[in-house]
Amino acid sequence: MNIISEPSTRLNGRDLIMNTLNGLSIGIIVALVPGALLNQLLKALLPVFPQAAFFLTLTGMATVLMAPVSAVCVGMMAGFSPIQTSSLALAAIAGAGNFQLKGTSYVVAGSGDVINIAITIMIGYLIIALLGQALKAYTILLIPLLVLIIAGGIGVLTLKPVGAITQMIGLGIEQLAQLQPIVMGILIGMVFSILIVSPISSVGIAAAIGINGLAAGSANLGIVAASFALAVYGWKVNSVGTSLAHFLGSPKMQMANILSRPRLIVPVVLNAGIMGGLGALFGVSGTPMSAGFGFAGLIGPIAAINGYGNANILNIGLVTLLFFVIPIALGLVSNYLFEAKFHYFDSQDFELNY
Repeated sequence: MNIISEPSTRLNGRDLIMNTLNGLSIGIIVALVPGALLNQLLKALLPVFPQAAFFLTLTGMATVLMAPVSAVCVGMMAGFSPIQTSSLALAAIAGAGNFQLKGTSYVVAGSGDVINIAITIMIGYLIIALLGQALKAYTILLIPLLVLIIAGGIGVLTLKPVGAITQMIGLGIEQLAQLQPIVMGILIGMVFSILIVSPISSVGIAAAIGINGLAAGSANLGIVAASFALAVYGWKVNSVGTSLAHFLGSPKMQMANILSRPRLIVPVVLNAGIMGGLGALFGVSGTPMSAGFGFAGLIGPIAAINGYGNANILNIGLVTLLFFVIPIALGLVSNYLFEAKFHYFDSQDFELNY
């Protein structure tokens, strides 16, 4: 087995960006979907099934390892060798910022800063592509060292400035929360629909500013609208599992498609604005932890029912309409208008090939 030889890694700027975005999208889904699907159910089972805590531990481990998982996905998409790919993963861990040295031990929490993970991976990708096969037999010695020290080191240095950008976005959203409820709901729904398909963490933003009440409900419904819309827009070209993953997992899987063709966000944002406004109109509330999740794990719907005070038939029916029926209907209507009538996009624009 030859572990030294490496594939050709000729540098191409577009490939660097798209492979990073696509790999990051896949890594986020792989790391976060287990928790999104199981955590709420497992937490509900804890009083009668304490052993469920073991599975919560496993999904938590998956979450904190999002950075290296994403880097591995990027390496595979770029055609990197095992040495190059694993080196990229080490650098991504350094840039994620969720591993903190406390005394002589490391404490890990959260999934890390997605924007900074992307920056770190891109720098590591660039180093690997520039060096290519030039190191020959010294690859196994130098690639891990150079990628970790240079890319990982830069990632550590950029962590605070990138975090400051996230804080500025959070402050802007806080200002929106002060507006008249319906206007606030529309705008916050739109903003969070953009965040959920960007490298910025919607969950991180929501937690950082402590968004609550109607604002959190509108934020969540904006993400729900984006999830179902994107699932509908690409259902002709994507598998059933991939389509379901948009709302059972995260629509962030469409990040590369949206960022490479920004105009695709327009119908998504319109749907999100409608859902955010409806959320404010019908008094849908949420918490800082539910605001950034959307439909995944039923976190948003459960928070909405809790916000109404009790789980009676009327409240469950209303939540079902707002979190399932209406978003799907909006997705179908907007898909017909923007694809069939306006020819604004094609289903191929939303294709995901995993």
